[in-house]
Amino acid sequence: MRASPATALRALSFAAGFVLLALGATAARAETDLSAVCERAAVEAAANSGVPVSVLKAISLTETGRNRGGDVRPWPWTVNMEGKGVWFDSREAALAYVYEHYKRGARSFDVGCFQINYKWHHENFASIEEMFDPSANARYAAAFLASLHAESGDWETAAGAFHSRTPEYADRYKAKFAEYRARFVHEDGRPLVVTPPLLAVAAAQPSAGGYVGTGDITPRVNTYPLLQGGGQPALGSLFPTGTGGGIGLFARGGAG
Repeated sequence: MRASPATALRALSFAAGFVLLALGATAARAETDLSAVCERAAVEAAANSGVPVSVLKAISLTETGRNRGGDVRPWPWTVNMEGKGVWFDSREAALAYVYEHYKRGARSFDVGCFQINYKWHHENFASIEEMFDPSANARYAAAFLASLHAESGDWETAAGAFHSRTPEYADRYKAKFAEYRARFVHEDGRPLVVTPPLLAVAAAQPSAGGYVGTGDITPRVNTYPLLQGGGQPALGSLFPTGTGGGIGLFARGGAG
């Protein structure tokens, strides 16, 4: 028996609705995975460094927290360009933005899950692309936090110094850090399941022959000196709070 036009239309509408729901669910999963990239990188760095996972997750959230539907989560493609914080939907878009400003002379900018400052720390990475790598970004942040903790013996104090050596800035940062750390402190001491963070963002990688660094962003042989036996950064914070754009997103209003 042939279906009536009305029945066929209802069936078509149902099928179209099902497809839209499926596409929406896929998009939601992709976004959730992207939001989890920094969290996975924090777990990986914690497992390899001994820095509590709650500390690393709280730092990343304080630095890059993005409010999506009322839920604040860290975001890997975050850039603070000379005081202006921007979130991007893809690594490629974030790189394009950074290179555009780099070519005009910008050097004080922060990138990635832990907002590593290019001006003061680029020599510890092979390229800007590597600075954006969630794993590399997290490893460097963990090493620096460990060195700061060795000074004070207190993770909250280390977090404040991670942001700034100036008490005014450090104290404000510590308050937000402590608030966020409370969300994750129950994870400390538990077995850490390390999931490679980049698996979730493979589709966002630029195509071959994409961005090529110029000038002082060419590859360097001696990467990660903090991880190679006692090297110390020139300044006391990954995110200087003096002139320029060295402060993190948190200091400019944070999530939004």
